[in-house]
Amino acid sequence: MTTPLAVATAYFEALEAGDFDTVATYFADDVVWHQPGENQFSGVHRGSDAVGAMIGGMMAVSEGTFSLERNALLMVNGEVVAAPVHWTGKRSGAEMDGVGVDLMRVVDGRVVEVWLFTADPAEEDAFWGRG
Repeated sequence: MTTPLAVATAYFEALEAGDFDTVATYFADDVVWHQPGENQFSGVHRGSDAVGAMIGGMMAVSEGTFSLERNALLMVNGEVVAAPVHWTGKRSGAEMDGVGVDLMRVVDGRVVEVWLFTADPAEEDAFWGRG
């Protein structure tokens, strides 16, 4: 069996490489994603298609510049993995440089639920906009 730490590590390696096709393979079909803030991507997204559409939308808004990387070691508690992260993005007239924590629950080798936390929700809201 693949451990939650192994799945999360592989997921972040693919994400950091910009390999979104591989990233998508780690999501359960019925994944639930909790996106913070009050912007066009905020709220609960249900299903791998919805999560993929949200990530694609973020890449479109950021003109392909959005990137995210781990900035500390992953931490595990059973099937839950916490990942301190740093992200950046640029688009015409705006830049974002933030930190936060991604918390994911991994069951049977798949990411089944994700909660994101941001240190500066106002910065993210301003960058992503209302759509």
